[in-house]
Amino acid sequence: MGPAMGLAAEVADLSSPASGTPRLDRILIVRLSAMGDIIHTLPAATALRQAFPQATLGWLIEERWAELLCTLRYPRSGPRSPERPLVDRIHTVNTAEWRRAPLSFNTWQQMAVGLSDLRGIQYDAVIDFQGAVRSALLGRWSGASATYGDAQPRENAASMFYTRKIALNTNGTHVVEQALALAEAVITKGSTRTASFSHANGEIPAAQLQVEFPVDPDAEERIASRTADGNDFAILNPGAGWGAKMWPAERYGQVAKELANIGLSSLINYGPGEEELATAVETTSEGAARKISCTISELIALTRRARLFIGGDTGPMHLAAALKIPVVAIFGPTNPVRNGPLGTRALVLRNASSETDHARRWEPEPGLLEIKVEEVVAAARTLLRHHVAELRIASRGFPSQ
Repeated sequence: MGPAMGLAAEVADLSSPASGTPRLDRILIVRLSAMGDIIHTLPAATALRQAFPQATLGWLIEERWAELLCTLRYPRSGPRSPERPLVDRIHTVNTAEWRRAPLSFNTWQQMAVGLSDLRGIQYDAVIDFQGAVRSALLGRWSGASATYGDAQPRENAASMFYTRKIALNTNGTHVVEQALALAEAVITKGSTRTASFSHANGEIPAAQLQVEFPVDPDAEERIASRTADGNDFAILNPGAGWGAKMWPAERYGQVAKELANIGLSSLINYGPGEEELATAVETTSEGAARKISCTISELIALTRRARLFIGGDTGPMHLAAALKIPVVAIFGPTNPVRNGPLGTRALVLRNASSETDHARRWEPEPGLLEIKVEEVVAAARTLLRHHVAELRIASRGFPSQ
């Protein structure tokens, strides 16, 4: 068994000894949110798909993030295709809306329909990758006989809903590795095949991180039109989940000017509520960058075309890494060892004075402010030089390393 199994040990198996190894024909993944966390779970989902190629693989997810698994117009169940490449069924919830109106008829109707649909599949096993009470509870509501989860989940009470608790090594391991370890615990119990997640130089091989995102032809066409001047652009992403992770917008604008000097234009990705931030970058760039707002499918299409991504610890950064786009990652209060870019060429910038702290403060973390524009530009130049070298090697017919 590969080293990923060393990250996990089963500490509680509540199945009947007489039942032997369970047959897993229907598996439900529970990872409700958010964007980066869902992307971090995709390699584990890919491992499950490879281990159980004939099984029905479902995913329970918040409605707002379902586009990471399936294009908007494509059916959410049935045969897989480029529009829904990984899972066979998608079940959605809208917990934010339900919390806003917990007593409304519409809320109860949505919950009842969703629960009926979920239980109707008769899943054999549920894997809760979120470790929250709501995700664990929703998983148990599926009616599956086995519910897998971390023995020490993010919310301790969640473990009450697990029938099989897996002790994960979360100290100094990336969240992708943790998810893979949880998946392998399920694979080991439910498959006669041997799953290997061997490491090279202490890292999971890139092949284990190759995941498929939906391809939306309409979104591809729109992005092709909006980037008609070619693919020679970088994506700048100044936003983040909270202010402590946000490098100043004006510095992104200065980076854009420096990139323009070497012939690389910049597009400023922004999400809901971030337009003012993007405008500040655009203004400071003095024409070197322009802002662009995308749906999730459009962002996937845009990122596929980019030569470089520059941003902090955010969902779009993890999307770029998953799509093998070179990343300059600007880190402050969050730990890149745990959730930095993985699976692509990347340079992570983090000041030595930064301390890991998940308090959602609005002001940028002091160590983050110590990262200079010149450092970011130098990192970008390094990654771009490597890209050019790889293209030259490939054009001569030699394999790139």
